[in-house]
Amino acid sequence: MDNVNTEELLRKNIINLRESRNWSQAELARRLKMNNTILNKIETGNRKVSSFELDQIAEIFGVSTDYLLGRKKNDNDKNTDYTALEKALDNAKSFDGKPMSDNDREIVRGILKGYFTTKK
Repeated sequence: MDNVNTEELLRKNIINLRESRNWSQAELARRLKMNNTILNKIETGNRKVSSFELDQIAEIFGVSTDYLLGRKKNDNDKNTDYTALEKALDNAKSFDGKPMSDNDREIVRGILKGYFTTKK
């Protein structure tokens, strides 16, 4: 697979995953702690993704870097489960009625990941 195809697949996979969660570029950039302009350049193909950014993007979406690069299908379609979790977290509110903080979201993800890992 040549670099042009890999870069195009990466770009399309990022866009598809972002849109499947109904996230704007600004929302994904915020979650990645990245400037929105940089994400826009990545999605339009005007900037390459660094290996650090690739790892961050894979983590945010709960997929492998191989999946993002188009090297293989996502194992056991984890993406669907992750999408459901992200939607639930997006709708979850803290006790004071405010949206959950990023820190709280990470804690809930960790708890659920630990629970489902030990449940297997």
